[in-house]
Amino acid sequence: MTEAPATGAPTPGAPAPSAFVAAPSPWILLAVIVASGIVFLDSTIVTVALPRIGQDLPSTTMGTLEAQAYITSGYLAVLSAFLILGGAMADRYGRRRIFSAGLIGFGVTSLLCGLAPTMELLVLARLLQGASGALLVPGSLTIITASYEGEARARAFGIWAAATSALTVLGPLVGGLIVDLFSWRVAFLVNVPLIALALWATRRHVPETRDETATGRLDWLGSVVIAVAVGGISFGLIRGQEADWADPTAFLVLGIGIVAAIAFPVLMLRRPDPLVPPALFRRRAFTVINIATFLIYGALYTWSLLQSLYLQGVLGYTALASAAVGLPVGIFLTLGSTRVGTLAGRIGPKPFLVAGPALMGLGLLWLARIPADSAPWLLEVGGGGLLPPRDVVIDVLPTSILFALGLTLVVAPLTTALMASVPVRNAGVGSAINNAISRVGQPLILALLFIPITAVFWSSLSTNAPSLAEREPAVRARIQPLNPPPAELDLIDEFPIDAASTDAFHLALLAAAGLLFAGAAVSAAGLKSGKVERADDEAAAEAEPVAPALG
Repeated sequence: MTEAPATGAPTPGAPAPSAFVAAPSPWILLAVIVASGIVFLDSTIVTVALPRIGQDLPSTTMGTLEAQAYITSGYLAVLSAFLILGGAMADRYGRRRIFSAGLIGFGVTSLLCGLAPTMELLVLARLLQGASGALLVPGSLTIITASYEGEARARAFGIWAAATSALTVLGPLVGGLIVDLFSWRVAFLVNVPLIALALWATRRHVPETRDETATGRLDWLGSVVIAVAVGGISFGLIRGQEADWADPTAFLVLGIGIVAAIAFPVLMLRRPDPLVPPALFRRRAFTVINIATFLIYGALYTWSLLQSLYLQGVLGYTALASAAVGLPVGIFLTLGSTRVGTLAGRIGPKPFLVAGPALMGLGLLWLARIPADSAPWLLEVGGGGLLPPRDVVIDVLPTSILFALGLTLVVAPLTTALMASVPVRNAGVGSAINNAISRVGQPLILALLFIPITAVFWSSLSTNAPSLAEREPAVRARIQPLNPPPAELDLIDEFPIDAASTDAFHLALLAAAGLLFAGAAVSAAGLKSGKVERADDEAAAEAEPVAPALG
């Protein structure tokens, strides 16, 4: 394939130079799907391997649980922290070049993880792996944006969403098989040949594109500030939740991140070549999509995490049964995203971004009626219990189907609308901003919900079991919402605790449903109807203000 880089700066008022290739190679999609899929996969597949890692690599400088937390939350925090820098570097220095560097870095760090002789080196390699992943996630979408146009681009986003969803859903299953049959080290080493394939496809078939209008040096000060902001908020929230907000380090890091986040927009208005051009947020569609992303993905994260805790900790589901409840989401996304993406390219994303969150919200409202004594799905092999009991079909299955259908209507159209709302020259940083917002929004919303969830839990317990609620602080500290009480407490009747957890779970579902309905309302009020047209560079001066769009 011949390369078609954008050359020369555009004349004011003239169309931006085209960076599209006439007939994109299917190898382009393969490269970005493998790259972004591995980044998502490594955030789930490693979780399954954590127990074996703790057994094989005892640490001399940190506790096993602390090290395991760094392996997962440290990876995600570093990934989030460097997303915007990675997107900006891709726009300025070349998308294929930065994407290739990310692939090489992720391959090398995967090898280091798989061969790590100590827990400390494994944690370090995981942090470096997260930094490499930050070059791949925004790069995947910008390469699609710069390689496809019109309906072909929307369909490509649909294929990307379907394939990465399938990889994410299969992650825990594949990880479990690899760990059981081979070793946890193979879960990292398997990345290397896949990365090699993606690197070959990138170097051979992906055209080089960049922002040819960029002048001056990269805003390294802005890069440091946003990395501290996103990384501090992400790590502080993740660490706080893991430690039940008993670790002062979480509050310190979170505070530093918040201060940096407040300082960042002020800094961007003063910099001559800002890392994030303020003009991006004068584009109505870009701002609306990011607000909707914050709301929708915050609700998604809340539902997925709390439902798993509730089904296992309160209703007695097995881990396998709890995972099976979420299968409709993966199946619908895998089978429907390509078609939805194509339709969104033809008629526009607005109908999907209004109907999708609304369906997801309706699903959560249905689940909010689940009783504390709903029958668990135990999958009793050989005992005639292969089919779920009636309670599961009535209480859980409708939610899974509605939520899966709604999310399928959201993912590809949201990506299409986002990437169409920014000029191609800013595609990298635009994609990175959206990714960072979604990753920070998820733990932030859950952390905010943690306060009322805990309050409702103890209020319900005080009403239904006052003697239990008034027990000594050491006993109370062992009783947690959405978790079974420790066996050593020797409780005669656990149902009041289950009922209190159910009340707390209902509140969380109602709040998440409210976020989803708000996301649908934001899209309905802020997005234009009809087919999405690519945002050309000269449209920045004509961008509509945000306030009238949301009013």
